[in-house]
Amino acid sequence: MTTTVVPGTRRSSERLLLAGALAGPVFFASSITQMLAREGFDITRHPLSQLANGGLGWLQVLTFVLAGLGVLALAVGARRTLLEGVGRRVLPIFIGVFGAGLVASGLFTMDPENGFPVGIPEGPVAQMSWHSIAHSAAAATAFTALAAAAVVLAVRHARGRRARPAVLSAATALVLLLPVSPELMSIQVAVNGLVAFTWTTVVALSLRDTA
Repeated sequence: MTTTVVPGTRRSSERLLLAGALAGPVFFASSITQMLAREGFDITRHPLSQLANGGLGWLQVLTFVLAGLGVLALAVGARRTLLEGVGRRVLPIFIGVFGAGLVASGLFTMDPENGFPVGIPEGPVAQMSWHSIAHSAAAATAFTALAAAAVVLAVRHARGRRARPAVLSAATALVLLLPVSPELMSIQVAVNGLVAFTWTTVVALSLRDTA
């Protein structure tokens, strides 16, 4: 991708992009550790977001917030770095919405349900709380925005005749826009998160290499 960086901002832009590259690895390192360590958690029944409940729930809240801040740093770094070409203005905005959505998803937690944390009755809650509704809305907005960012970058790469990254970004958007299956929701959301964060990491490293 074509990039130009104002000389005085190169070092700070590199730091912002590095923070963006680390957002995904930090999120999944923390989430997987908690997933394996916390009693009663089952990824086939419980979304990663549900780790924000219980006595250690603050760890997942912090994980979401830190990852979101890292993605927001990526958005700023992309805005500084992408100074020409398709998507120069909108790509950082879409990435920024994804980052803000992650922060909001952490601050507004899901309701505890389906037996997690331990002691919670089996089955879904009878009525979603306001913060659980806010969590779902923030997550849906975040993933939709990132899908839009992937489409923009796919077009940018296609215009530059870079077939492989164009296809990979298009595939990312397709995965993120697939309807969520109620039966496989927890696993599908985790896969979507992995795809989304892989994309942000690759984009951040690519921009950093060309800064």
